[in-house]
Amino acid sequence: MSLKVYINDSEDDSEEEDDIKRKLVVNPSPSPDEESNTRQYVAIADIAGEPGDLVNEGEGNLALYEDELRQKPRISQLLTKLAIYEPVPTNPNEAATIAGVRKSNTKKKVKMGTVMGVYLPTLQNILGVILFLRMTWIVGNAGVIQSLIIILLCCCCTMLTAISMSAIATNGVVPAGGAYFMISRNLGPEFGGAVGVLFYLGTSFAVSLYVLGAIELLLKYIAPAMSLFGDVTGNPVVLYNNMRVYGTILLLLLTIIVFVGVRYVNYFATCALVCVLVAVVSIYAGILSSQTHLCVCTMDGVALKGASENFKCPKISNGKCLTPLASFDQSVNSTCSPDNYALLEAFQNTRFVYENDTLEWKSSQPECSIGIPGLSRTSTIVDNAGSHYLEEGEVHPGQKGEGLQLSAQVTSSFFILISIFFPSVTGIMAGSNRSGDLKDAQKSIPIGTIAAILSTSLIYLTCVLFFGGSVAGFALRDQFGDAIGGLMVAELAWPTKWLILIGALLSTVGAGLQSLTGAPRLLQAIARDNLIPFLKVFGYSSAQGEPTFALIMTAFVSELGVLIASVDAVAPILSMFFLMCYMFVNVACALQSLLQAPNWRPRFKYYHWTLSTAGAALCVAIMFISSWYFSLVALVIAVVIYQYIAYRGAEKEWGDGMRGLSLQAARYSLLQLEEGPLHTKNWRPQLLVLCKLHPTDLKPSQPKLLCFASQLKAGKGLTMVTSIVEGNYVSKVAEVKAAKETLKRVCDEYKIQGFCKVLAAPDITIGLAQNIQGSGLGGLVPNTVLLAWPDAWRKKRSWQTFIETVRVVMATEKALIVTKGINWFPSNNEKCRGNIDIWWVVHDGGLLMLLPFLLRQHKVWRQCHLRIFTVAQMEDNSIQMKKDLKVFVYQLRIDAEVHVIEMPDCDISGYTFERTILMEERNKILTDLRMGTNKKHHSNTDSCHGSTTTQFQSTHQTTPTQSDSEDEDETTARAPLLEPTAAKPHLSAANYNIEVEQLPSSPTSQRSIHEENVRRMNTSVKLNDLIVNRSHDARLVLLNLPGPPRYLEYEENYMEFLDVLTEGLERVLMVRGGGHEVITIYS
Repeated sequence: MSLKVYINDSEDDSEEEDDIKRKLVVNPSPSPDEESNTRQYVAIADIAGEPGDLVNEGEGNLALYEDELRQKPRISQLLTKLAIYEPVPTNPNEAATIAGVRKSNTKKKVKMGTVMGVYLPTLQNILGVILFLRMTWIVGNAGVIQSLIIILLCCCCTMLTAISMSAIATNGVVPAGGAYFMISRNLGPEFGGAVGVLFYLGTSFAVSLYVLGAIELLLKYIAPAMSLFGDVTGNPVVLYNNMRVYGTILLLLLTIIVFVGVRYVNYFATCALVCVLVAVVSIYAGILSSQTHLCVCTMDGVALKGASENFKCPKISNGKCLTPLASFDQSVNSTCSPDNYALLEAFQNTRFVYENDTLEWKSSQPECSIGIPGLSRTSTIVDNAGSHYLEEGEVHPGQKGEGLQLSAQVTSSFFILISIFFPSVTGIMAGSNRSGDLKDAQKSIPIGTIAAILSTSLIYLTCVLFFGGSVAGFALRDQFGDAIGGLMVAELAWPTKWLILIGALLSTVGAGLQSLTGAPRLLQAIARDNLIPFLKVFGYSSAQGEPTFALIMTAFVSELGVLIASVDAVAPILSMFFLMCYMFVNVACALQSLLQAPNWRPRFKYYHWTLSTAGAALCVAIMFISSWYFSLVALVIAVVIYQYIAYRGAEKEWGDGMRGLSLQAARYSLLQLEEGPLHTKNWRPQLLVLCKLHPTDLKPSQPKLLCFASQLKAGKGLTMVTSIVEGNYVSKVAEVKAAKETLKRVCDEYKIQGFCKVLAAPDITIGLAQNIQGSGLGGLVPNTVLLAWPDAWRKKRSWQTFIETVRVVMATEKALIVTKGINWFPSNNEKCRGNIDIWWVVHDGGLLMLLPFLLRQHKVWRQCHLRIFTVAQMEDNSIQMKKDLKVFVYQLRIDAEVHVIEMPDCDISGYTFERTILMEERNKILTDLRMGTNKKHHSNTDSCHGSTTTQFQSTHQTTPTQSDSEDEDETTARAPLLEPTAAKPHLSAANYNIEVEQLPSSPTSQRSIHEENVRRMNTSVKLNDLIVNRSHDARLVLLNLPGPPRYLEYEENYMEFLDVLTEGLERVLMVRGGGHEVITIYS
């Protein structure tokens, strides 16, 4: 980097303008290339791109941070890219494909709101085939009271799951993927793979359910003449064979439609949604019309098979059905008359006898009964209040059917009906599956999903009351309409039953298309995550981006369900898979709530781990009470897949909750943490507190530092409090033990849950370096160092130890927090009210944003408000930069007030030059004093060694209380220090030799020391003015800590710059990240 200082003179200037005008022109050199750390899960730096792409020229007014700005993202461009983020794919090939599509598409995709994007699609997915085909039958068997209990249980299960899903979905950005994405990224790849496969199977069997429902509507109620194997009325075998044939044909047609183009599916979905809404409205209109109709031929309160065709009843008169008189007239053969020959033949020798040439029925004879008495007759709901469960072939509990009586075709019970009804409350994931198409997913998903569940729950509950209060029990139990001659729900519709029949048919076909579209993409996502190798082939996409192989596999799995040929048999299988999925969504939310990781900050606040636990328990209970054998099958599949992925060794790291849980465990968890790097979402500050002790009583000289550590950790995570006793350990063992006990007592006093450690070392600086390098065990290694600013650094020359500690922290890639004014920090008994100000100059991992959030978890800082300030350059658009910053803070789920401060590139003031001159004059005097000592040292060295090698003795402060003269006597010439990197050894040994030719050239050959000092002092002064003007009343100020100088001769200047930068501020935290992202916008 080159620097020019020039004077701009003009003949036209006035006398007042003849003063020297100094301007700085900075030409930064190209930034070095840096290797990017590729991850399956993208953090903030991954969105920002390569650092070199974000650094522009003209950073003269931030010269103090010029080294950081070369390698770190620039704030304005970082925010711009974050504001226009899009969900990131988890596979490089997919990323390339999506990138190509984005380049070819110039039109911006229209985002949807809560109603169109979440509420209506979820409503359509929930309302479906069960409402139209089985709801009346469920009410007829379970009764009104138990039907309400069934619906409340199922709706409570989905509501609790929706609450957990809303918390997860609003905890950052959830790309398309729905439940699989949420479970896998929160519970880990093992659980994600197992539950993902089950969720895929459930979605595939949902296709079978909708296809079978559509065929049943078609053959039983719309076009019975299409039967290929005879009359389907009262003959389940014929019906099932027809459903297998026509179901396979319909499934093939749906597969072709999906293969041709998804846009046709979206078009049809709108039509199906309208049909569903019209059908529901027509049901309510028909019930509320209170019309008494539908006379059915019955015997002993049981409807007769084929009554609508063979045993007709006259029209209703005065609200009653008239039974035809007994007569041997041939005209009665098609009526519900006791003389009907068909009835006589069916019940011969069982229900009637001939006595004296007279027909005598032994018991009740056929009669016409009202099937739909309407809401006006209150006795109907009383009769339907109790349950009427039947075994297969029964007409009443414990009574087998006779003759033409309509008997139960399947066994019914409370538990069986739960498993049959539960698919009618699924579909709550429609909003999360569309998160990429929503304007504000974090707002729309909770509101739209919960509103849809409440709406459908109200529909189901009112339908139970209306059905139970307006339809006779024998008509409700007519499962396939064999007696009434049609669909029971359609008979209630107004103005015509065809609204229900056509609407139900289109809605089931539309729901089948939606499931057939989503299932292949779910399988493709699992395959591309490469959790299960033999599924890798299904990750293939066609030229149009369609998952062709996955679609074929889904059609095959759905065909297995179609071959079952019974809606009542497929529904329990579907229920098991979805209940497993919902259970793990609740488990994921409960686990994250209990772990309380810093990244767990959902915008949806109405959740609690007890609700999630109750939801998971309810899912398990419904699974086993519905069908324990299907539940065991689902669990066995999940366990097998889990063990398989664990046996192979999951290669994915998604920052899941199990990873965070392992941090709390002992030996086994420590071994698990050693297997891979910690993810951004699980990052939390594991503090290493460097505590200074009084030499006399061995108590902490700055107890407020420990108090602040307790406030920052709030009793969570790892905290290690360490100190150094100077001397040999053997001779200082008693002092070390006493100091450790003292630290433990102080930590207990401040309620610090952590560990204390005291080392003995011959040199304080060496001891600190060893402490930083060797603290921790396995995965429980401190990642953040907390130390106090040396206030008396000018007198005691403690800056040498401070800067050397900063270099060691940087070399170990740990974060650093330096507290200035620690004695003025609040105690744990105080409560601060005011502002916590963040001055964001350089993005170095996000720790600057995370620290205030963690502090506000403690009661001391809970009442404080956050304000974020960032500095805009002359070429930055400050208005757009502020908008982007608001978007970024919103995505981080942090409530803060944002400000963008313009820092003009103005002339250097006279005050800046005065401060620089004073600093350099002082440093020159100290250098001259040291040179006198160095000459004596070098003369002694040359007399003993006649070589070209110069021996350097490391200079470190022996004790913090040494006098100035003792420090100067022990100080020798120090070699310039190279940039600390992980690959280069750190120069901190007690004695070391360096060849003169290997030393870096002095920077004075490239630029004047005065010029560089002027530039850095200018940054410190100007930035301090901005901070003091806006944050003078702040309770705490956080800002970036600049890196230490490369050369040892600049160390005093570095301390002076930091002093000027923080001058006039009461409480300051200077923060420097460890080079890793610690905060993310993703879930």
